[in-house]
Amino acid sequence: MADKRLRLEIVTPQRHLAYEEVVSCSAPGVLGYFQILPDHTEFVSELTIGEIKVEFSDHTKFFATTGGFLEVVNNRVLLLLEACEAAEEIDIDRALRALERAKRRLQEQSPDVDLMRARAALLRATNRLKIAQKLSLAV
Repeated sequence: MADKRLRLEIVTPQRHLAYEEVVSCSAPGVLGYFQILPDHTEFVSELTIGEIKVEFSDHTKFFATTGGFLEVVNNRVLLLLEACEAAEEIDIDRALRALERAKRRLQEQSPDVDLMRARAALLRATNRLKIAQKLSLAV
């Protein structure tokens, strides 16, 4: 059964992406990264900030996510995500500005700064930059 494939759907509040022929999908679960292969058992997981890796038969695609949920049923993988950007869509200058802003907020030590929010912004920006770098490594 090596020729079995997955159907992958990625849904965010802004868009819907669907891929019919996916070999595997890896995602950042709250307890760690995991991989979904054809004939995976039914499964639901909460996702966190991290990398989604989608393997096709002839290439691999990387996405940055801020979290959401993943469900697997009958070789169908559904990702319901807060946000998702393909590596080639990431605006590196914007991500660098967000990273610097978050670092400044964390260094301020001001009572007006929401530290949890600043840490989350730092994680999101760092993740986006990491995923954007995957393009140069894949070439």
